[in-house]
Amino acid sequence: MKRTHNATGLEVKDVGVQVVLNGWVDSRRDHGGLIFIDLRDRSGLIQVVFSPEVNQDAFHLAEQVRSEYVVAVQGKVSLRPADTENPNLKTGKIEIYVQKMEIMNTAKTPPFYIEDGIDVDENLRLKYRYLDLRRGEMRENLMLRHRVVKTMRDFLDSRGFLEIETPMLTKSSPEGARDYLVPSRVHHGEFFALPQSPQIFKQLLMVAGMEKYFQVARCFRDEDLRADRQPEFTQLDIEMSFIDEEDIMGLMEEMMALIFKVGINRDINIPFPRLSYDEAMKKYGSDAPDLRFGLEIVDLTEIMAQSQFQVFSSAIQAGGVVRAINAKGCASFKRREIDQLGQLAIDYGAKGMAWIVVSEKELKSPITKFLKAQEIEEIMSALDAQPGDLILFAADKQEIVSRVLGFLRMELARRLDLIDKDELNFMWIYDFPLFEYDQEEGRYVAVHHMFTSPRLSDLDRLDNNPEGIKARAYDLVLNGTEIGGGSIRIHQREWQEKVFSLLGMSFEEVRDKFGYMLDAFEYGTPPHGGIAFGIDRLAMIMGGRSSIRDVIAFPKTQSASCPLTNAPSAVSNKQLRELAIKIREK
Repeated sequence: MKRTHNATGLEVKDVGVQVVLNGWVDSRRDHGGLIFIDLRDRSGLIQVVFSPEVNQDAFHLAEQVRSEYVVAVQGKVSLRPADTENPNLKTGKIEIYVQKMEIMNTAKTPPFYIEDGIDVDENLRLKYRYLDLRRGEMRENLMLRHRVVKTMRDFLDSRGFLEIETPMLTKSSPEGARDYLVPSRVHHGEFFALPQSPQIFKQLLMVAGMEKYFQVARCFRDEDLRADRQPEFTQLDIEMSFIDEEDIMGLMEEMMALIFKVGINRDINIPFPRLSYDEAMKKYGSDAPDLRFGLEIVDLTEIMAQSQFQVFSSAIQAGGVVRAINAKGCASFKRREIDQLGQLAIDYGAKGMAWIVVSEKELKSPITKFLKAQEIEEIMSALDAQPGDLILFAADKQEIVSRVLGFLRMELARRLDLIDKDELNFMWIYDFPLFEYDQEEGRYVAVHHMFTSPRLSDLDRLDNNPEGIKARAYDLVLNGTEIGGGSIRIHQREWQEKVFSLLGMSFEEVRDKFGYMLDAFEYGTPPHGGIAFGIDRLAMIMGGRSSIRDVIAFPKTQSASCPLTNAPSAVSNKQLRELAIKIREK
């Protein structure tokens, strides 16, 4: 029997229509004289009814079916009796009285219930991912992802962009995460690398005169995993010529507004607010701050510069800072809870955590005896401290203080339930440092990547003050998660060579890794820039999920393996010989 309708494509107006439905048995209820089956297809559920008075053969066949059997039914659309309507179903006012049924396939009992909200080990779900994806919430995740990607494509096509594919087998290059390497059978001892991003190729497309490029690109990074990382992931990759930061930000804001409207029917306000990197780190301790709540970090360095409290003053004299958070209403925290926060601060790099409990009658703290009355008064004023508040301090190098207080800020927001899960808070972060100094490697490293242009006003500082240079880079942050990032690129060969040199790359290494790119820059390269969005991460946030694995059809586990296919796996000795590879015992 060939399907005529999808389950949820039927409405009250179809009462009396003969239909054929195909799908899975979601549940079966035998009420003696009648058998009810919730039939499920990709669109959703509809109730079908078997009565011996309508067709005895179909009724007896319905007695045999079980959950997840694949069936075809033919029957007439009918109104449900008023007292049996199901308002939770899109088809809750109608049902199908079955005149004929065919069992297309039987099914074993699934290892877990095919229903939403199940409490099942994720490895089991991934092993039987084809069953997991039958659940309504998982199906909705993939449908949401489809709407998001289609909207991206349609939007960019309407703005004159070309979708162009770039190679999956390319050259290994330094920086970033480790590459996934692919041995070449034809060129023994040599390897391709799977792309961490299409960065170089999209810049070469600008050299080629394509002007507006995009790609829904598969990318690969061999790095430690977490809830929002996968070894293979998908990004929307965009590059444009003859533009500046304003052009990219404005266009992307329009695209985001459309994506959220089409994807989850949410209206978002544009333009988005903007915050410099320095201000974000100073006020929120993060370059991807969550601004759905307050708890701003307050700088007390100037107030404490001459303090007799050695913990603060010595940190400042060593070039560090003193900053604090006012945890409003948290004076009720028990000493044990405050000590727990102190231990968390230590775990994130602090040497300790000073605190003051502000009560109606007094300040309770081990440090107040070391502070002058004037200093205490200025601290209370700067933090707008009131009775009932708890003040948490950090004093150290700026990067350590930012990290520690940024984490404590998020921890307090979770404990105090300050985060509005329904709010969508977008923010552009700009003016990132171009470089940072890596103490372990003894050299500068790129904060974004090595092809990011410095601000034009900072070009003359490449020779004498590289650490103070700002990049023409920008990130789009949503609810404390970076969903996209990009930059205006370097388009002059001499600038790019200077950056390579500052990053500690030798002439020979540059020629080997990027010679073809530098050569291309000698043939009339336009000014250009772009951005990339993590589609997995964006779909995760839009779908209200806590892991990107929930919005990827067949993801890897946190150990970068696939329980479904048992990948990665050993290969035959013949395959290894063809590749001139020998596996060394650990």
